[in-house]
Parts: sequence; C-alpha cells; structure tokens
Amino acid sequence: MAVLKEADSLDSRGTDLYQERFRDYLTSKNMSTNTTCVYCYAVRQFFEIHKELTIATLQLYKVYLLEHYKPQTVNLRIRALNCYMEYLNHKDSKMTMIKIQQKMYLDRIISQADYEYLKRRLWEDEEFSYYFVIRYMAATGVRISELVKFEIADVKFGFKDIYSKGNKMRRIYIPTVLKQKTEVWLEKSKRNKGALFLNRFGNPITASGIRGQLKTFALRYNLDPEVVYPHSFRHRFAKNFIENSGDIALLSDLLGHESIETTRIYLRRSSSEQYRIVNKIVDW
Repeated sequence: MAVLKEADSLDSRGTDLYQERFRDYLTSKNMSTNTTCVYCYAVRQFFEIHKELTIATLQLYKVYLLEHYKPQTVNLRIRALNCYMEYLNHKDSKMTMIKIQQKMYLDRIISQADYEYLKRRLWEDEEFSYYFVIRYMAATGVRISELVKFEIADVKFGFKDIYSKGNKMRRIYIPTVLKQKTEVWLEKSKRNKGALFLNRFGNPITASGIRGQLKTFALRYNLDPEVVYPHSFRHRFAKNFIENSGDIALLSDLLGHESIETTRIYLRRSSSEQYRIVNKIVDW
C-alpha cells in the first residue's frame, strides 16, 4: 500500500472486520492479552472520534489525547495507533511520541516495613491466597498478567517459563524458601493440579480481582492504598534485588526489560529517601 497522505482515506479500516483482523495480527506478534485489549481499544476509540484514517485525523487524535489524558496514556495510545499503521503497511505515517520528563526519584513503592507488615497480617487472618500472591510478586518480580497464569505444576518445577512478544522466553524463578512454603500450603489445601491462585469461588484469580482486593486489604490494615497495588511489589523486588546484588544486567533479564536503560530507574532513591539523606548530610 502507498504511504498515507493527507487526502488518503481509510474509513473501511475501522470496521469490526478489520479490527478483528488487527486483533489476530497482534496475537501473531505474541502480544499479551492485556496489550492486545489496550491496542484494540485505542483503535476503536480513534474510529469513534474520526470516521477516516488520514494524517490529519491522526494528528487531531493526538491533540485529543493530550487534552484528556496523562502523558503515559497518550504515548500508550500513540503506540497502539502506530502498531495499527504497521498492520496496514503505513509505517512511514507513524505519529511521534511525546517526551516525558524523567523523574530523578522513584516513588509509589511499598516500603519493606509495610510489605513485611502486610505479609504478617494476611497470614494471621488466614488470607493465604493473597499472602502468597504478594509473596510471589515481591520475590520474583512477576507482572500481574503473568502471575495469574501460574500453575501448581510450576511450583513443583521451581520456575515458570513465560513467552512474550517476539517469541522471547523469560524464566521466572521461585526461590526455594517460597517454593517449600507454597508446597505445604497446597498440601494442606489438598490441591495438586490446576491454577495456583484461586478466588473464593474456586475459580482462577484475575488481575482485576487482585487489584481490587489489594485496595481492600490496604484499607483494612491502614496502609496507603497508593502503594498497595500489583506493580508496587514488582518494584519492591527490583529495589531489594539491586540493593542486595548490584547486578543490574541480571535484574533486567529477570524483569523481562527490553533495554537495561529501563532497569536503571531502580538505581535511584525515592524522594523520601533523598530527603532523609539530605537532612543527614547537610548541616551547613
């Protein structure tokens, strides 16, 4: 197909048929279920606002995003539309991402003290499923979308292999202490196969279910809800790992980052840590 020009119109590309084919395209690229849903939503949103796909309407959509969403969301929607343009073989018509000023500190991570407190309270209240949910996230660095795919068989092996886009494989290791404690829990629960994490109805737990329940626990235990969310425990794993090993290359592999530059954020301190250090050092 020719490069998209101002006068070009691709309104037919917005039909349900073409969007379904786009979903198949994303699947063929080994995009995660969550990414596929987000990308398809962005394309659907675009065609709800604009009937035709042209350079002009793409730029208008970008303006709309800037007026209604945070920078991270804007770039996510832009990536989605750019991927759609690749699918249509219009790679030269991609939108440019907006520059986001990088923070010099890392915040919204649950503290080690709050993590230990939450672990203890969940165990005491016999909330064993969620006790192990936060243990696995904080001890492996697993993403929530990956955690819900864990099977009991993975515990027996001591690791889980996750396949991501580009057919890349990442091995998520389960530390021996956590593996042994999980096996005791499973034995007492008389479970030896199937999904590792179940909800109260006995069905595999969902990412949204975990997010909602974590907020409930935050309120129950008087913790800051802003730091009690799934990715916070992945951050906690990364911070603890880099502080105890210093091996940023290995950490990057364990987290599944495409670039080690993404991992470098964990070398930074939180704003509260910076403040404490400044107060301790500066006495002039």
